[in-house]
Amino acid sequence: MTGGRRGSESPISRLTPEGFQQATGVSRETLDRLQIYADLLRRWQARVNLVGRGTLDDMWRRHFLDSAQLAPLIPPDTRCLVDLGSGAGFPGLVLSILGIAGVHLIESDQKKCAFLREVSRQTGADARIVDRRIETVAGLSADVVTARALAPLGRLLELARPFVRPDTVLLFPKGQDVGTELTEATKHSIVAVERVQSLTSPDGTILRIGGDQLV
Repeated sequence: MTGGRRGSESPISRLTPEGFQQATGVSRETLDRLQIYADLLRRWQARVNLVGRGTLDDMWRRHFLDSAQLAPLIPPDTRCLVDLGSGAGFPGLVLSILGIAGVHLIESDQKKCAFLREVSRQTGADARIVDRRIETVAGLSADVVTARALAPLGRLLELARPFVRPDTVLLFPKGQDVGTELTEATKHSIVAVERVQSLTSPDGTILRIGGDQLV
């Protein structure tokens, strides 16, 4: 997948599957698998609250591209990615479909876990669904930790700490309140944070933090 330019282009709205493919460079086979995901999301949303209802008409930008843009930031030798509070699978399940190895989706809501299993089955995604509360999961040493729309940064750092090694990379997409959250993060001794402009929103930022600041 290609990362594209960041910060110099206008955000893409009402993205089509073809627009997503152009923005990311994924293969036709991968796009077809993501289309299966999109179709399942629409069907399941009718009975399970998976994403904000108002985001469905623009899901290829709001959810799929928003998740896929993390892929170029993931080290190529990654063997274990832990996605905290996976919900409907963003970003972790999308990253698994894109070929990121060893994705673990941690989600305690059983209905959402059922959805994740069905998407994984139908798309052939090699992702492990961990149906437990984040705080109760032990024994996972992550190369990468992700979380999207789960909690403020300070809380995310607390939740991520048990999975982190000094060489772990933490990737957290954030919105317009990122400045306030970064100020709060200084209480956790986080001083070095790389900010990457989101491809999907002018107010969006991806925070990249080294695990050496947490251990």
